[in-house]
Amino acid sequence: MADGVTLVDAQELQDLMMNKFIAAGLKKEHAEETARHLTYADACGIHSHGTVRVAYYAERIAKGGVNLDPQITFEKTGTSTGIVHGDNGMGQYVCNRGLDYAIEMAKDTGLAAVGVEKTGHSGMLSYYVKRAAEENLVALAMCQSDPMVVPFGGSENYFGTNPIAFSAPRSSGEALVFDMATTVQAWGKVLDARSKDRAIPDTWAVDGDGNPTTNPHAVRGLLPIAGPKGYGLMMLVDVMAGSMLGLPFGKHVSSMYADLTQKRNLGQFYILMDPKKFTDLKAFKERVQQMTEELHQMPPAKGFDQVYLPGERSQIRRKEAMANGIEVATEIYDYLKSDTVHFDKYDGQGAFAE
Repeated sequence: MADGVTLVDAQELQDLMMNKFIAAGLKKEHAEETARHLTYADACGIHSHGTVRVAYYAERIAKGGVNLDPQITFEKTGTSTGIVHGDNGMGQYVCNRGLDYAIEMAKDTGLAAVGVEKTGHSGMLSYYVKRAAEENLVALAMCQSDPMVVPFGGSENYFGTNPIAFSAPRSSGEALVFDMATTVQAWGKVLDARSKDRAIPDTWAVDGDGNPTTNPHAVRGLLPIAGPKGYGLMMLVDVMAGSMLGLPFGKHVSSMYADLTQKRNLGQFYILMDPKKFTDLKAFKERVQQMTEELHQMPPAKGFDQVYLPGERSQIRRKEAMANGIEVATEIYDYLKSDTVHFDKYDGQGAFAE
């Protein structure tokens, strides 16, 4: 392996993370789901949402910023609408439970528009929509994040990276899954670059003076994807996953690091649809499959080996990693194996904390 990177068995990695969360105070069921989610992210090669988050999560759990015994309830507000009250439990666990309610409703009525209110940082959205597609549902998901993005034409941070994800089942192979931040890159990608001491492209972010930077440690503002288009999409996410759930929005969303003793009160939103309510399910999945095959068969542009589906390379990496081992920064792996629960380093720092 490259210097500073260790190859780790997937089950070992999941167990190490689970044990760290339990040591911080999380219940085993909640710790196991969180660790499973982070293992999925690292296996996909999306290291920004994997082990790099463990020390921060452990510190927040230990300091009271996560409800260790959340009373998660579902409030049905209409035939196909509802709100999951997350009680500020661990984000991955709460949002996975929330998805259970949404899947059940979509199968019953054909449509589910379900908000999850008062949750913590929920990780990688593709994890959730992939689950919905495996239940033969089409899914959209979106969630809030820290105000870290300079809006198009602005000079101060206002919105978060506010990701959006989509999935659909197909007749063969894995579901079609697409997951994107509404910024050029997610903040976690910068964190991953920091952990590996690697430069970032100068199109990702700006420094404290508003100038493009390649130094991940100098980042003080992220940039929206495609300028005003990304700006509009991140606004949509805050309206759906924030304002519509009675939660803070934009610059009022709680910072990840500001006070680790306080709950975060974040929102996530699911829209799930049953294709059977619109068309024949088998025919639908075959049409999606045909689309993907036609894209695969298209002659690639110069410099590309083939046309991939959105998210497909992550799926390929995950299969290989689950079979052969997952790349983890050696420093993080050593921490996971140690008796140290956390490093007491994040509390009180700004959004761009080291």
